[in-house]
Amino acid sequence: MNGPDAHGRRRRTVEVLVVGAGPAGLSAAAELAAAGAGRVEVLERDRRPGGVPRHCDRPGFGPWRSLDGPEYATGLAETAVRAGATVRTEVSATGWAPGQALTLDVTSPAGLERITAGAVVLATGARERPRSARLVPGSRPAGVLTTGELQQSVALYGLRGEALGRRAVVVGAAEPVTRSAVRTLREAGVEVVGVVTEGPRAYRDSFAYRDAFGAPVMAWTTVTGLVGRGRPTGVTVRHRGGRTGTLACDTVVFSGDWIPQHELARSGGVPLDAATRGPAVDGAFRTSVPGVFAAGNALRGVEPAAVAAAEGREAAHAVLCHLAAAPWPRRTVPLVVERPLLWVTPNRLAPDARRPLRLRPAEPLALPVLAAVQDGRLLWRSRRLRALDPSRSVRVPAGWAGAVDPEGGPVVLRAR
Repeated sequence: MNGPDAHGRRRRTVEVLVVGAGPAGLSAAAELAAAGAGRVEVLERDRRPGGVPRHCDRPGFGPWRSLDGPEYATGLAETAVRAGATVRTEVSATGWAPGQALTLDVTSPAGLERITAGAVVLATGARERPRSARLVPGSRPAGVLTTGELQQSVALYGLRGEALGRRAVVVGAAEPVTRSAVRTLREAGVEVVGVVTEGPRAYRDSFAYRDAFGAPVMAWTTVTGLVGRGRPTGVTVRHRGGRTGTLACDTVVFSGDWIPQHELARSGGVPLDAATRGPAVDGAFRTSVPGVFAAGNALRGVEPAAVAAAEGREAAHAVLCHLAAAPWPRRTVPLVVERPLLWVTPNRLAPDARRPLRLRPAEPLALPVLAAVQDGRLLWRSRRLRALDPSRSVRVPAGWAGAVDPEGGPVVLRAR
């Protein structure tokens, strides 16, 4: 049915509807369109496609890490369009039609639509928790940003120098995103007086001390409040030993602490994984709702763009199988982690979809022994020959998944 319904919504059908035009969504769309999946449509609420890389104006993307973020984002969009996908911007998926798992309500400057698809791919990405979500008290002054807001201010709106601030404090962890925030500030002419992290000074030698961050690192330290009105004049901090102090600054950047953009999944009844806070998926990126897939940083927060793009391409192959009437799994076995592990994706095991797992620790682990256990039965055990750190995930083989009892309890991943 094409045409308005009783509520003035235009009704349309497509073969595949991709929500989100970041690396995962665009890569999935390009793969699907090139494979002849039919009408593949991508919805993006921003003015331009590309996701987070669009405002990461630095090299490190694409083949041999030779492209900057905007170049990489443009290339992904152009590839999808050349393959035959339709990429629509300034279009938001606002919810699901009642009782119709594969029908989305959409709003755009052109009006309201209700789109039904043969398959839906959720590639909605992730966002950083702002200051309010981190429960940092104080007034609501200007000059308090997330890394994403900082990069957009610099790359998209050209802010430099005093337009951003003179002295900045970056609040985050010893990870690449925090280092990127420091680099962006310094290149924009803002002095970074310190990086405040609740964890250790560095997880890897490459992140150590001033040379890597370009600023002093205050480890095991918590920001307890903002000082100033109209504009910050400083942040109050508390060190692990109880000592307190104030760092003078007029700009504060909250970095990292990513959470998946899971609102659309939740509103559609797609179960979330308790550890990742993103849609729970099996190795074929299938959720528990038949026809609904999820890929990229919508699954667990931030991973490099290359990882998200690869997941989008892999999800596309599973979508093609679904469109060809492949059966949806009747039951999947939950895959959960115990501390000191933080999360794992995929987090459901299906007999027909065994792919390497992506695992992230919650704290530094020196040469840990990893194990998978189901109902007290050891399925797999291996010692890692390199240390693990919370700044990045690691790939874990899943060949042992063939020993999983499909009718058994959850499989637990442990590290000792």
